[in-house]
Amino acid sequence: METPRNPYLTVDIIIEIEDENGEQGVVMIERKNPPYGWALPGGFVDYGESLEAAAVREAKEETSLEVELIRQFHAYSDPGRDERQHNVTVVFIARPLGGALEAHDDARRAGVFSENSLPPEIAFDHADILSDYFSRKY
Repeated sequence: METPRNPYLTVDIIIEIEDENGEQGVVMIERKNPPYGWALPGGFVDYGESLEAAAVREAKEETSLEVELIRQFHAYSDPGRDERQHNVTVVFIARPLGGALEAHDDARRAGVFSENSLPPEIAFDHADILSDYFSRKY
């Protein structure tokens, strides 16, 4: 009998924040590891960890920001959304509570981007996620 295979569970966080010009934007990190490019902060949910706890932890690990989750946004499950393996993500919208934006963990850089200033190389399906977010699709 074949052993069942299940997708891995991840979280991604859309952190709403003002940039240095006072314009509303979202936090993105430039990845240190493949697949390269800019991405929403996020990562794998640990066994025994809630989605919400994972989102808060990943935001802190990659951006140095303490965040408050506003709401769950949407789940993305296309098996091809991550070239490494089948990962399902649950996306949260959050706002910063404290800390200064600084890249850490597997993030090379962190920045704030508006809908009109997104970086050209966006990893995974995060361009689609951001398009849904900015269009208020969900």
